[in-house]
Amino acid sequence: MSKFKVIGRGMMDLVMTLAISSIPIASGLMVMHYHQDSKLRETARVSAKEAIYSVDLSINRLHEAATAAMPYAGSPCETAKEYLLKQIQDVQYLRALALVVDGRTYCDTLVPPHENDLLYAAQKSPVKLIIDSSASPNAVRVAYQLREGNFSVIASTHGTELRNELRAFQTGVVLLLEFGDTYIWADGDSRDAVRPSQSEFFTTEHSTKFGYTVKVGYPEGYAANERRQAFTQVLPSLALVGIITGSIFYWGVFRQRRSRVRTAADNA
Repeated sequence: MSKFKVIGRGMMDLVMTLAISSIPIASGLMVMHYHQDSKLRETARVSAKEAIYSVDLSINRLHEAATAAMPYAGSPCETAKEYLLKQIQDVQYLRALALVVDGRTYCDTLVPPHENDLLYAAQKSPVKLIIDSSASPNAVRVAYQLREGNFSVIASTHGTELRNELRAFQTGVVLLLEFGDTYIWADGDSRDAVRPSQSEFFTTEHSTKFGYTVKVGYPEGYAANERRQAFTQVLPSLALVGIITGSIFYWGVFRQRRSRVRTAADNA
């Protein structure tokens, strides 16, 4: 056998060994990539549904407070005001209660009172974000209106209550609550120059009970960063599997070649 032929076979064995070694590494990385993306997508989907559940519970407390105050709607403010103030004192979640008749607020615990009597006249959703009002400058209030005929009760709370619900999600997703043309998220609201990035694995859910929308997604570059972290964790294990696989393959080729050489020698 010529010297060049031996070298050629050795190079071929080496290339084949490297190729075989790379198969478990490449396969492992592909599985990791698929698993990582599936996990992020599922987390976003579940987070959206859980956000609807938790925010609905939060707003429902306003609904309960408004329901309790509804019997006083239409009563003279002097009669109702004492009850409304007691409710504000007893229910820590509440910020204010207001009674409305024919679309006009006539009794309000808010100081100063609602500056827009027809605040909800064209509002389809019972919930509204009130931003930078005279009663809460540089802040956000969440107001819920319960209607019965021409009577209404407006119950409101601080926007931080909703932000706290969103901050409870420690999964890396960015959650945004959209109420008509206004929105709030954990670190900002409609006053921000731009909305937070939610470009990756974006999904939405709508509250059929209170009419708001939850928008969920990861900020740009989040998935790539997660893949890099996962890559550094699994690469040593995949490399070890690749080395073992390549070694087994090379040892099998080596034994097969030795067996052929012995057979040829015996036949000679």
